[in-house]
Amino acid sequence: MNIRAVLFSGKMLLILILLVSAGGYVYYKRLHPASRETGYRTELVERGDLVQTVSANGTLNPVTLVSVGTQVSGTVRKLHTDFNHQVKQGEVLLELDDSIYAAQVRQSEASLRNVQATLDLARANEARMQNLYSQEYVSRLELDQAVQARRSAEAQIDQVRAQLARDRANLNYTVIRSPVSGVVVARQVDVGQTVAASFQTPELFKIAQDLTKMQIHSNFAEADIGNIKVGQTASFSVDAFPNRKFKAAVHEVRLNPTIQQNVVTYDVVLDVDNPDLVLLPGMTAYVSIVLAEKQNVLRVPNTALRYRPPQSGDKADAKTNGRKKGEAGMRKVYLLRNGKAEAVQVEAGITDNHYTELLSGKVEAGDAVIVGDALPQGADKGTAGAPRMRLF
Repeated sequence: MNIRAVLFSGKMLLILILLVSAGGYVYYKRLHPASRETGYRTELVERGDLVQTVSANGTLNPVTLVSVGTQVSGTVRKLHTDFNHQVKQGEVLLELDDSIYAAQVRQSEASLRNVQATLDLARANEARMQNLYSQEYVSRLELDQAVQARRSAEAQIDQVRAQLARDRANLNYTVIRSPVSGVVVARQVDVGQTVAASFQTPELFKIAQDLTKMQIHSNFAEADIGNIKVGQTASFSVDAFPNRKFKAAVHEVRLNPTIQQNVVTYDVVLDVDNPDLVLLPGMTAYVSIVLAEKQNVLRVPNTALRYRPPQSGDKADAKTNGRKKGEAGMRKVYLLRNGKAEAVQVEAGITDNHYTELLSGKVEAGDAVIVGDALPQGADKGTAGAPRMRLF
C-alpha cells in the first residue's frame, strides 16, 4: 500500500511539473510572439520619450584668458604672485631689474636741463636783438638769426621731453601689473631669469578672469552643424567626474571651418557655469547637444528600420533601409503578422540612435516588428555569428 501511494504521488508530481512547464511556455510565447520557428527576431512597437542629440569632444577654457607679457627686456628681480593666486586689476605681479632704465631717465632729465638753459639764453638773446633792431643798431639778418636760435632751442626741448617721457614709460614697464582681476593659471618665469622683448612680447603669466564662467570649444562635423543653433541646451562629462553630467548651452557657431584630411568641422562654443570651481581649464569635455525632444511618441528600434528580409530581393528596399542611421523621411519596416513578414511604409521622425519616432504608417503600439533573422538553435545573441574554434 505504501509503494502504491509513493508511485501515485510520483505520477502526480510529474503531471504537475508538465503542467507548470506548459503554462510557462505559453506565457513566454505571448510575451515573445516571434519564435525561431517563424525565422525572425522581433521586438514590440511601444510608446516612449526620445531625445535626439549630436556629440563631439571639446576643451574647457576660461571665457577670458589674458596673456601677460613685458614690453621691455630685463632680468626678473622679484615675483609677487604664483600659480592659483587671486589677483586684482593693477596688482604688481613681477619686477624687472630697472637699473638701466633708471639711468636712462636720469640722463634724459640732465639733457632736459641742458636744453632748457639753451632755450633761456636764446630767448634773452632774441629780446636784446629786438631792442637793438628797433634802435637800428643791428641788421634784420641778425634779428632773424636770434629768432631762429630760439625756435631751435624750443624744438630741442620738445624732443628731450619726449625722450624723457619714453624713458620714464620704460622704467614703469619694469613693474608688471595685472591687467584684469582673476586667478593666475600659468607662470612662465622665475627669479633671475632674463626676458627679451626684442622681436616679440614674451609671455610671463596667464590670468583667467573668472573661472565660475567657462566655455567649451568643440568641433562638430559639417553633417551635424546645420541642426545646431544658438541657445540649444547641452550636457557634457569630463574624465575627472565620469559619473557626473554638467549642463551647457550653445553660445556661438563659428563660421571659420577647420579642414583636416578632407574632413570639415566647425567650432561650436558652449557656455558653462562652474560655481563650485570643479571644472578646470584644459579638461576634455564629451559634449551632447540636444537637437529635439519629444514625449510619449510611437517608436521602433533602429535595427527594425535597417532590417530587410534576405528573400525579398528588393533593391529599392535595400537602398531605403541602407540610409544613414537616424535620417528622417519615408522608410520601411517589417511586421510579423500571422507568422509572415509584412512590409509597412512609415514616416520616420527624430532618433536617439537607439529608437526612432514613427510619424505615420499602419503601425500601432504592441505590434511585433522584425529586427533580425532568428538565431540558430543553441546560439544566443552573444555567440551568434562568432567563428568556432577548430579542434585538433
